[in-house]
Amino acid sequence: MAFPLELTAVLSGATARQLRLWRGRGILVPEINRDNPALYSYRDVVALRTIAFLRSRTSMQNIGKAFHSMQKLQFTEHPATYSFGLSGTSIVFKTPEGITLDLSRNVGQMMLFTLEEIFEPYTNRRNETVVDFRHPKPHIEVDRGRLGGWPTIERTRISYDTIASLVDGDTVRPEEVAYYYPNVSEAAAQDAVDFASMVKAAAA
Repeated sequence: MAFPLELTAVLSGATARQLRLWRGRGILVPEINRDNPALYSYRDVVALRTIAFLRSRTSMQNIGKAFHSMQKLQFTEHPATYSFGLSGTSIVFKTPEGITLDLSRNVGQMMLFTLEEIFEPYTNRRNETVVDFRHPKPHIEVDRGRLGGWPTIERTRISYDTIASLVDGDTVRPEEVAYYYPNVSEAAAQDAVDFASMVKAAAA
């Protein structure tokens, strides 16, 4: 599944401008298409969510140094493979084999973050709340085992954008979606429309 820039921005908590900047600096280059339009994989989105989460707690300079240090040390697996955390204000990471390294060797209290923590809503450096990764809206779910992680209506395989494109507010309203999709409630249809609006706004 390919995630476009604007959907990646909403799910990761990074702005479209930040995603372009990180791509240009080689911090994270999209797996699916690195050119315009950039298309990200599910694990790209998870890694970017981690980077944006770390950015809410330390400087981009530290993050950039850490990712370049990983490349120098030949830890070249996809960033989503590793667990990241902080030691003071510097970045640490843990490999799947259990090796933990401080990438800038600053002494401090080490804290590794789990994906559970990173997927929960958090406040970014602009003092904005980033959506819950698994439930960006109450009736919208992100499950890698369902449509490759593309956001869907809860407990269905119906993508949020399928419903959002159906509801035009004129011929089809949220309360009428169940006529076409019996498993989609009015509340779920409204969430799909609202989430689609968030994604569209993120492209700016």
